[in-house]
Amino acid sequence: MSETNELLGVGSRVKHPAYGDGVIIGLDVAAYKAVFMTYGVKLVGKEYDNWEIIEAIPAEHSISFSETEKSLKRLLVTFNGINETVDLGDKWDGGTLVLKPGDPSLKSYEMPIDTFFHKIVMVRDRIRVMEQRINSSKLTDEEKVNLQQYITRIYGSLTSFNILFRYKEESFKGEKKS
Repeated sequence: MSETNELLGVGSRVKHPAYGDGVIIGLDVAAYKAVFMTYGVKLVGKEYDNWEIIEAIPAEHSISFSETEKSLKRLLVTFNGINETVDLGDKWDGGTLVLKPGDPSLKSYEMPIDTFFHKIVMVRDRIRVMEQRINSSKLTDEEKVNLQQYITRIYGSLTSFNILFRYKEESFKGEKKS
């Protein structure tokens, strides 16, 4: 079987020498069904032992389809396999961002609000990638927690831009006030 001589379950993360990073999405009688970033879904024999097991989830551990979907999306976002499409709130369509200096002798700066929104979404996506890379790094748990606190504060600083998002679940979330 695998390096651990245990059957890998759905959600297990692997690194195949030919296909690269992947996630087990199903088990057939003699093979794992795994999805790889560049190569898509492949069947890999359960006896195959030339891949690196990044995170093993026991086969008896059941994981829902939605959890698998979230894990797969997180993996693809982490390795820049997909770019999320986020909608600007309707009230901002066709709008313009105007930065007006306090000094009336200086010229104002204008930019289409959807361009500004795109830049904010790209910042958020890059923070998410950084967060995933920190979580999958070889840092100690204490170091990960310390860095995660900074990321949470960055999200909190960006909550001012939540007014731009169409859907609340796409907005920034910082530290919860107690």
